[in-house]
Order: sequence, then structure tokens, then C-alpha cells
Amino acid sequence: MNSQNGFLLSYIKYGENDAVLHCFTEEDGFQSYFLKGIYAKRNKKKALLLPLSKLNFSLNPLKGNGIQTISRFEMVKSNDIYSDIRCNSVVFFVSDFLNQNLRHENKNHNIFFCLEEFIDELENQNYQSHLIFLIKILKIQGVAPLINEGNYLDPETGTFSPHLTHQIFTEEISTLWKAILSIENPYLIKVHSTFRKDFLDSLLVYYHYHITDFKIPASLEVIQQIFE
Repeated sequence: MNSQNGFLLSYIKYGENDAVLHCFTEEDGFQSYFLKGIYAKRNKKKALLLPLSKLNFSLNPLKGNGIQTISRFEMVKSNDIYSDIRCNSVVFFVSDFLNQNLRHENKNHNIFFCLEEFIDELENQNYQSHLIFLIKILKIQGVAPLINEGNYLDPETGTFSPHLTHQIFTEEISTLWKAILSIENPYLIKVHSTFRKDFLDSLLVYYHYHITDFKIPASLEVIQQIFE
């Protein structure tokens, strides 16, 4: 039996009482686990199955070609982000985003650390932290834009151009990208509310060009409504 820390991205009910959990783990990257009896009436641990909750799993040895079964799990650290409607919407969006787009990601300590840092920002009520987090993921995956003298980010080439190449990537939006890419701690940068929707749209456009099989999360509409 081995132990594993991981962030819960999603889960689906399986049969009457069981579930399959999709997680991003510290040691093995994206993993799916089978969890028996979580929907049983007397099982109070279903309350721990919150998006992006950091859990510690004890896993039974893998038999055959199936998925590993969780024998025990605990929450590593509790926090109050789920009681704040804005934090909650950000958490659902990011967990949905990662669940769609990290399916083939193996062990990556940088992404795992980046998730821990992102949760810390949310605990401090940084409601725009998801915008910064998505750029940090691009940097980790080696597809972030290259900074040069241009004033307009070209999302297709990942470079800055002297001319507008895409309607969303205005000079204001492009300047935000450049500032976030340049500063040591980008969470210090404030994205004004008037730019947040367009900035998020620009992130999704960029991901579309540079991440293979990129999928827009279904929760996008919810987070856009929360921050209108």
C-alpha cells in the first residue's frame, strides 16, 4: 500500500455507492482512482470531495490493468474558499479547466506547486488569480509568448507584433500579458474589472493555438457571469 498527495479535479458516481476520482497527483501527474462506498449513507467523507481539495490517498496495490483503488483518504489542509461564492466559482472553473486539459500530463512538480500557490492566493481573496495561474501553466509547459518590442501579442505565433493581428489582443490586453510574463510574482498585478472578460477570452484563444486538443471548460459561462 502506498500513499499519494493529489488535488481533486473531478469525480463521477459509479454504481450505487462508488465513485471514480480524477486527480492531479504530486508523484504521478493526472490519475484516476476508484473509491468504494463513498455514497453509502453512513459515509461522511463525501463532504471532502470538493474541487481542488488537496487530499492524501492510501492506495491498494494495482492488480491487472484496472485503475488503483483508494483504501483511505484524508484532506491535507482545510480552507474557507468554498464558502465564498467568487472563490467557489474560480475553483470550479480551474478544476474543470485542468480536468479537461491535463489528462495526458505525467509527473510535474512545477504544476503541482503552482496549484498550491494558486490555492494560497484564493485563500487571500485574490479573485483574479485564475487569470495569472493560466499564464503560469503556459510558462511551465514551455509555450508562453516570447517577449519582444512589439505592442500587440500575436496568439498564433506567440510573439509580440508591431501591428494588431487578432481583435481580442488589443494594446491594453497585450500589455497585460507582457507585464504578467515579465514580473517575478505576477500575482501582484491587478487586472482591472473592465478587462477581465476580454483577458480571459484572450487566454482561451492562446490555449487553442498552443495546447493540443484544448477544450474550453463548460464552467466558463458561470465564471463570466460572476465577474461581469
